[in-house]
Amino acid sequence: MVMNNSDDSFIREVNDELRSEQMQNVWRRFRPIIIGGAALIVVGVAGASLWEWWQARESSASGDRFIAAVKSAADAKHDDATKALEALSKDGFGAYPMLARLRLATLKAEKGDAKGAIADFTAIGKEASVPQAVRSAAKLRAAWLMVDNNSYEELASAVEELAAPSSPVRNSAREALGLSAYKAGNYAKAKEWLQLIIDDNDAPASAKTRARTVIALITASGKLS
Repeated sequence: MVMNNSDDSFIREVNDELRSEQMQNVWRRFRPIIIGGAALIVVGVAGASLWEWWQARESSASGDRFIAAVKSAADAKHDDATKALEALSKDGFGAYPMLARLRLATLKAEKGDAKGAIADFTAIGKEASVPQAVRSAAKLRAAWLMVDNNSYEELASAVEELAAPSSPVRNSAREALGLSAYKAGNYAKAKEWLQLIIDDNDAPASAKTRARTVIALITASGKLS
């Protein structure tokens, strides 16, 4: 019995020694690979952290520049605002170049350059790389400027697609189209667009009120055949 225990102990020691020797051989053979893999993991984690830090820093810096430019515009320092926004549109980070372009177009409209603003908003609305929501907003902004500066046909060509039943901004587009048609003396078309707003269960109450008001003016004038 004692012999058996001694044998078992001896066998375990031999096995442990063999395993230790095998591990040493494995380590000697694959050490460069193991160390290299560990180093890559460390570098990868460090790189990801560094990238996140850089993104946060750049975004914050661009945000500060954008806020400063908007403040300059609010303080009527249009030249300073324009220069800052033009620079940000070229070298800003993340969404800020696009925000700068939108604000530049708005500045043009505020300064009376409706034609230039319409052209800028329209250009943004056609860029495939721009998110759909931003493109739609830019097209709508151009449309509202076009109400007083372009023909109904020109406005309809630019924005009628946004008035489709599936469009999330359909009622804003319909209102612009209705007002443009009204201004052009096309009262039947104006009523057609504005009635769509009234009949839309998802249309804002304020938009429905404005639509009813214009239709009431058309009806009271007797100009609608």
